[in-house]
Amino acid sequence: MELSQIEHIGIACPSLEEAIPFYENVLGLKCYNIEVVEDQKVKTAFFKIGEVKLELLEPTSEESTIAKFIEKNGGRGGMHHIAFKTKDVAACLADAESKGVRLIDAAPRKGAEGLNIAFLHPKSTCGVLTEICENPKEK
Repeated sequence: MELSQIEHIGIACPSLEEAIPFYENVLGLKCYNIEVVEDQKVKTAFFKIGEVKLELLEPTSEESTIAKFIEKNGGRGGMHHIAFKTKDVAACLADAESKGVRLIDAAPRKGAEGLNIAFLHPKSTCGVLTEICENPKEK
């Protein structure tokens, strides 16, 4: 598996409206993008620190995985996943599967910021939900 860097860290939060001021006013970061990802039932807000992005995730539906994650955490948010950058998500999935890793996504799908993404199941990744991302504009 060829990974080049941490692409982003996903942080679940009940409300972007409440979370964004902490990242901007306390940490001094700037939110540069807010978007809704309909098929994942989330609204995202992005910040950049160095080469790494922070992705805040607010559920837009009670059925979203983020809503379920927040519910399991007593209504609080928290670190949800870590995402790694690659040039070929499909090749990373094939490599992971060949090594016995349980996949959440059998094939890449569209994510926020136009990235192709796929998730590896935390039961196979030491308890950490792992996302693999590629930017199709960089191919």
